[in-house]
Amino acid sequence: MRAETIDNDGEERRQFLRVFASAAGLAIAGCATTGPTRGGNTPIGHNDDAEVTPGEDLMQEHGVLERILLIYDEAARRIERAEHLDIAVVTSSAAIIRRFVEDYHGRLEEQFVFPRLETARRQPKLVATLRRQHQRGREVTDEIVRLAGGSASAQLASVLRSFARMYRPHASREDTVLFPAFRSIVGRAAYRELGEQFEEQEHARFGEQGFATTVVEIARLEVMLGIGDLASFTP
Repeated sequence: MRAETIDNDGEERRQFLRVFASAAGLAIAGCATTGPTRGGNTPIGHNDDAEVTPGEDLMQEHGVLERILLIYDEAARRIERAEHLDIAVVTSSAAIIRRFVEDYHGRLEEQFVFPRLETARRQPKLVATLRRQHQRGREVTDEIVRLAGGSASAQLASVLRSFARMYRPHASREDTVLFPAFRSIVGRAAYRELGEQFEEQEHARFGEQGFATTVVEIARLEVMLGIGDLASFTP
């Protein structure tokens, strides 16, 4: 059993190094060849159509959220089946949720998106629910961090499941209802200006390549859990 564990750990480390090197290389190559692509900056030689709009920016960030939810799913599954789980994967994932999703992405929505919709009286029930879920999500993250400070427990698995159960429909409603409604009430010039503001806030918090760095960090955690290979999800 010990030999098998060592072999598995070695293979996970080798897989991580391959994925990390690939992800980092792609990020560096992307930066070198195309320049900034998030938050409104247009690569040199491209037209305005290449710009990332505020809505697209927020939806890309939902991709970060969804990848963490997949990590939560796998962590909960391992706990429920009494399989090995490095609890540090959970605490690191929760830290990304807190830093990138709640304290940055969620705050952007609360500062720039929700108030405009409320003023225009568009989707009031949806906005109210989303606000409540933002707050509840922060509380659940606190609970995940607290529980992950101990051993992998059934309660931790349940809380991880509840977080994912709330945030998947939350993000899907924003992508399909909230962001289109928001775009419809904001003029083109204001929409473009918001994209620039989003980019400025991202760079102020995380540096020029904050999004790419976060994605590489998530890829490392996926490899640690054995879910780093996208092809493995193919039925």
